[in-house]
Amino acid sequence: MGGMLETIKNAFKIPDLRRKMLISLVILIIFRLGSHVPVPGMIASKLKELAGTGTIFGFFDIVSGGAFSNATIFAMSITPYVNSSIIMQLLTVAIPKLEQLAKEGEEGRKIIGRYIRYGTVVLAFLQATGLYFGLRGAVSNPGVFAFATITLSFTAGTAFLMWLGEQLTEYGIGNGISLLIFGGIVSRAPQGAWALWSNFKMGKFGGTGILGVLGLAAVLFVFLLIIALVVWIQQAERRIPVQYAKRVVGRKMYGGQSTHIPIKVNLAGVIPIIFAMSFVALPSTLVGFFAPTSENWIVKYFRNMQSHIEISILSGLLIMFFTFFYTYIQFNPVELANNMKKNGGFIPGIRPGKPTSDYITKVLNRITWFSALFLAVIQIFPSVVGAITHIDNVWFSGTSVLILVGVALDTVKQIESQMLMRHYKGFLE
Repeated sequence: MGGMLETIKNAFKIPDLRRKMLISLVILIIFRLGSHVPVPGMIASKLKELAGTGTIFGFFDIVSGGAFSNATIFAMSITPYVNSSIIMQLLTVAIPKLEQLAKEGEEGRKIIGRYIRYGTVVLAFLQATGLYFGLRGAVSNPGVFAFATITLSFTAGTAFLMWLGEQLTEYGIGNGISLLIFGGIVSRAPQGAWALWSNFKMGKFGGTGILGVLGLAAVLFVFLLIIALVVWIQQAERRIPVQYAKRVVGRKMYGGQSTHIPIKVNLAGVIPIIFAMSFVALPSTLVGFFAPTSENWIVKYFRNMQSHIEISILSGLLIMFFTFFYTYIQFNPVELANNMKKNGGFIPGIRPGKPTSDYITKVLNRITWFSALFLAVIQIFPSVVGAITHIDNVWFSGTSVLILVGVALDTVKQIESQMLMRHYKGFLE
């Protein structure tokens, strides 16, 4: 923590970096102000009830920083943009033309970025339409005018957030979209602290005496332990040694050096948890939309599924599945082995070609199993603690901590790299 604060302090001494950090701060303030602009025709108290039911609305409320429960224009947060980006990434793997665009450098990335923006607006409107029809009880005067006002307000709010995120990426520090989600989660910290204090006052930690204080201290210790574990996993990498053969070209000798291939332990990041949460919450959310009062036992089971222990197990299994799925989309052992072979590289003790790709796949499987189990445990753990201690509204869920730690580490790394670049520039001059 001290190193992070020292880095930020040193960055403020550089005029260009100070300007970027101030721009980032102003954009985040605009984001928080917009999170309090209400949508006409929506009843905020109804949305606040939904945000606490454990369905996908609770996830909306976390990443939007409470904008959903307050029925504001940023209620859908930046999730349509994230979904559009993920869909485009999957399509890039499946469609050769998009894959070719991705390899064409800056121009190709601009075209793909344009497609992502179009997809964001379409997904935002579809999601806003679903929210309108699913939340008819939260609409004060349903009708054509209310439909147009509410859906366009939600869509415009998401489009404006997307534009803010792009400005933050271009003129500020770090990834703009990630920082907006980071800002939304951090803004809920006071509410989380108040919820812990309220639980303490109600005696949920073992009373209000010394046992209660020890219980509260234990919860805070677990919170810090989870952060430490997430930092460790986010920074961890498996290094595969690589040796390059010596080559004689003319009178010069090339190669012969030893290096390594760094493979991050958590290649998939927070994406598996977001996917799994969406899948688990979808049945109960759809049932809440279309059959809110049905007495059919299947419908009743799905309506209350967030309270069943089976859902925690299903959530963990889905997280593990999506961890493997997303890791192998990002990392191709066969392509890596072929590139090494072309450049005269080999792993000591492993023959080039298929044996190399098999070895890399074996290593990747091991670290992905570890990452998948870790993500599953850290996502389920707060639910287990809540079930045992009967403590509600645990703010430091797995998703929140993973996003907070990941974005904070990436942002500080970007600040450090820009400081290093300026330092070397001054040195060379």
